[in-house]
Amino acid sequence: MPQQLTLDIRPEQNPTLDNFIAGANAELVARLRALAQPRTFDAVYLWGPPGCGRSHLLRATRAAADAAGRRTVYVAGEEAGAELPCSTGGLLVVNDVDRLDPAAQVALFRTFNSARLAGLSLLLAGPKPPLELDLREDLRTRIGQAIVYAVRPLSDEEKAATLQSQASQRGMKMEDGVIGYLLRHAERDLPSLMAVLDELDRASLERKRPVTVPLLKEMLHKFNKNPE
Repeated sequence: MPQQLTLDIRPEQNPTLDNFIAGANAELVARLRALAQPRTFDAVYLWGPPGCGRSHLLRATRAAADAAGRRTVYVAGEEAGAELPCSTGGLLVVNDVDRLDPAAQVALFRTFNSARLAGLSLLLAGPKPPLELDLREDLRTRIGQAIVYAVRPLSDEEKAATLQSQASQRGMKMEDGVIGYLLRHAERDLPSLMAVLDELDRASLERKRPVTVPLLKEMLHKFNKNPE
């Protein structure tokens, strides 16, 4: 009997500060909420490895600033040029500062120097602490003088609770041990775990099978993982 095909009608979830699983990052999220508001003048740098939620937080802060009526410009480090677009009283968000070319590094340094006078806030992100960034020394020093946060990963207990909550919201019924097996054998960052959960949900609906460890093993093989 052919598999039943299903239509994925779940809307893409836009990143917000409300749907970010804060865990030990509650102070950082509160700081970003404040940064999104007009007449807040700070420079914030957050860092962490891929998958920690840096990009989510930057996009979410931009959305919060837009909602608050604060003009915001988002720039990817590899796309930045010799001039950085910014406006008086606005918020400039720069992701992956480690990818800034020499001209863009000069531009960001100048923006730091003029930010206070222009009432401009800065939100920057990269993969390493400021002193470990491969940038020109004066810019690295400026970033180090910002308010610096390390994005702390969720604990296994927090990841398990998040996965269970997401599964419950989707009406997924899982046998005992599925989440524990997933945490032991899949990539451990939350975006990867959620991607596997999506595939489990889809496969369960298509095959009319409950979510079991054997089904999970099949999904992990599909994701080029080795569950043994």
